[in-house]
Amino acid sequence: MTIVTSRLSVSVDGFAAGPNQSVEDPFGEGGMALSNWMLETDQPGRAADAAVLQEANDGVGSHIMGRKMFGGGDGPWDETWTGWWGEEPPYHAPVFVLTRHPRDPLPMKGGTTFNFVTDGIESALDQARKAAGDKKVAIAGGAGTVNQYLAAGLLDEFCLHVVPITLGVGERVFEGVGALTLEPVRVVASPTVTHLKYRIVR
Repeated sequence: MTIVTSRLSVSVDGFAAGPNQSVEDPFGEGGMALSNWMLETDQPGRAADAAVLQEANDGVGSHIMGRKMFGGGDGPWDETWTGWWGEEPPYHAPVFVLTRHPRDPLPMKGGTTFNFVTDGIESALDQARKAAGDKKVAIAGGAGTVNQYLAAGLLDEFCLHVVPITLGVGERVFEGVGALTLEPVRVVASPTVTHLKYRIVR
């Protein structure tokens, strides 16, 4: 059966993005500090981070993300917007974007095609499973989207990359998901981030 997985970088106080997210500032105020570790894995002493990142990307056959993560603002689509990533996004697989506004599939270089799903998280997961085959489905984010899958009991494993900062306000992981039991699988520490991998117990 296809494994449904997710990984998010979070602050010590549980935020995956800062306040006032916008097209100009997609991570919100202070939120970019949560992702810097991923851009520095070639630095000395960062082999553990590089290995964790590689493992997270291996074996993924499709992705799901929220409208805010894909970007372009709210409301009907400006179809000149093709995401934050340039002509060749890093996914190299089908991506299913949750939205209220229809849009035709958007093929990009490198094997990524963005598909826009207007009928909810379960429909997106069904489509992502079919696209992934025997590979994993990755819930890419943001935190609001991951929380929906957690609340619905549709996530199998969850990796948190805990960055040693606090944000105090923003978009928080586990907001409104109810009671969960998470079984620890692994902890990997580096000088800049602690990687926690959990299995969701049903």
